[in-house]
Amino acid sequence: MTDGRISSQERRLQSIADSCILTLRARQLTQALMKAPYFFGYGSLVNRATHAYPEAQTATLSGWRRAWVRARERDDLVFLTAVPDPAARISGLIAAVPNADWVALDTRETGYRRRDATDAVTHVATQAESIAVYAIDPRDMRREGQHHILQSYLDVVVQGFLNEFGEEGVAEFFATTSGWDTPVLNDRAKPLYPRAQVLTTFETALVDHHLARARVGL
Repeated sequence: MTDGRISSQERRLQSIADSCILTLRARQLTQALMKAPYFFGYGSLVNRATHAYPEAQTATLSGWRRAWVRARERDDLVFLTAVPDPAARISGLIAAVPNADWVALDTRETGYRRRDATDAVTHVATQAESIAVYAIDPRDMRREGQHHILQSYLDVVVQGFLNEFGEEGVAEFFATTSGWDTPVLNDRAKPLYPRAQVLTTFETALVDHHLARARVGL
């Protein structure tokens, strides 16, 4: 250094050092992802705006179907869960859980149990050696009492399916989900769902259209 200025050689050395650090971090991240377990999301987790888990991509879960069920966790709401069904198949999203740190996801999915679904998921992620799915245990389900679907939650789910699978994917979501006879609480004006998203006019109309059709078909 001369007269308080950094020489060109020092700048080159600093640039090389910075590059080495970035390369090392990239390798560490790659190694972490290669060893990381994955989850399969079939509801709100399909909407990437609700999380930042890496390596997210579409996938299919066989032997399960979606259903709205009431759980012990909340007496006034129903939850979207996966129910074992050998003849069923549902679309969704898989993503990596770096360093197998499930704490945040387990907290988000309170009321659900994490189950291994590795052999039931069809995907193209060569590094996904293990995949888990969150589902409500039948012992935690309840049938009696008043309960409803939260509109802001449903909106998030449908927006996610639209972004990942297009309009056909949205139609498939409604067709492969049971429990549409459950009342819906319209909380769009003041969303109660903590990860609520802003929908476009088109997205809102799409949700309303398919929800109305699902109810007519009951």
